[in-house]
Formats: sequence, C-alpha cells, structure tokens
Amino acid sequence: MDLIEVAEAFRAAPALDIDCVHLLPPIPDPAKIICVGLNYRDHAAEGHFEIPSYPAIFARFATSLIGHGAPIVRPAISEQLDFEGEVAAIIGRGGRNIPLSEALLHVAGYSLFNDASIRDFQFRTSQWTAGKNFDATGAFGPWFVPASQLPEGAKGLRLQTRLNGIVVQDASTDDMIFDVAHQIALLSEVFTLQPGDVIVTGTPAGVGFARKPPLWMKPGDVCEIELEGLGILRNPVAQEG
Repeated sequence: MDLIEVAEAFRAAPALDIDCVHLLPPIPDPAKIICVGLNYRDHAAEGHFEIPSYPAIFARFATSLIGHGAPIVRPAISEQLDFEGEVAAIIGRGGRNIPLSEALLHVAGYSLFNDASIRDFQFRTSQWTAGKNFDATGAFGPWFVPASQLPEGAKGLRLQTRLNGIVVQDASTDDMIFDVAHQIALLSEVFTLQPGDVIVTGTPAGVGFARKPPLWMKPGDVCEIELEGLGILRNPVAQEG
C-alpha cells in the first residue's frame, strides 16, 4: 500500500468517538519533562512570590503522566490536590545553546497539561519535586498539534481551566513572563534538549492554594483545561485505593 492509498484509507475510515477510546499521553515516555514555575505575573503575585528574573525550573517524571480521560488520583496521604492548567511545548529538533532567534524552529508542536500538585508536599522544602511527581497527577493531552497549526510560539491564545464547569483560571498566553522561545534558549544553555522532550510552560493565576479558603480537587470532580486550537484536556478526580 503506497502513501496515497494510506491517505485514502484514512479519509474513508469512520471517525472515532474520543470518549470511546483510551488515550495515552501524546509523548508517553519523554526523556525530560521540564516545568517552568511562576511564569505568569498574576500567579507569582497570588502566591506571594517575587516576579522571577530567571525561570523557576523543576522536573516531572514520566511515571506521573496520564492521558485525557484518565483519573487524576488524590493520594491517601494528602487532601491538598491542586490544579494548574498549562501549555506544553514538545521539542522536535534537539540542540544545545540554541539562539533565541532560532528557538521556535525546535518546537514540533503543542499539547495541554494539568500540572496537578500536592501542595503540602510541594512546600515542605524549597525544592518542589516531591509535590509535583505523585503518580497519576500529570494529565497530558489529548492531542499533539503541530506548531504550524498555531500562532508562532502559541502566543495570543486563551488558556482556561474549569473545575466542575466553573472557570477557575482564565488568561492569555501573552501573559507569560518567559515565552516559549525564551524558555528554549535559556534551558538549552544548561542541558541539551532532545526530540520528544516536553516543556510545561507555566500556569496563570487562580490556583486553589491561593484562594481563601483553599479550593482543592476532590474525588468526583472533573477538571478541564482548554486552549484555542488545542482542544480540551478533561480528567475526573479519583481517590487512591
């Protein structure tokens, strides 16, 4: 079967109902998941952090990832499960010391991410790794959208998080302190970026821990992340068995 026949077969195939299939993360086992914290001014302010002059970097591990529709799991040892709607940039071409002017050429595409956090564990130390890496807390998907299908650097797009249908985060990607190009240039000064690496680019204001009283996700909730052109990442919340 040649490529034309393959394309014709795809066009003739019936559409799949997304709710009837099990979706995995778009990149199921990335070598690196690099997260950028405090990357929206209002979010830094609501947490009483100083506006960073250099990106706040932490890592996630692939063992924390789940796909669209899979439950975000609240662990038995904490009730402080928080939401963070984010855009994920996926590296297509690796490199080190990438010039800012060429940074976006290294992006293959974009997806959505819910950097769900266990806040009491996150803030036990100055390093956030523990609270960001509980199993089944990193929702990722549903789609991989090529960079060519979105505005350059995914700029000017509305990012929204909804908890049980209620809007809890609502911002423009233009509000990032360090845009995608700057993130790639700065990160590549430190380590080599590889194809398939995922950069989780930061969350806007509205997170649960900064509210009074705090708003934690609980079993039975449904959290949705939406960005123009990237669809909706939807996950229920379940309790650890």
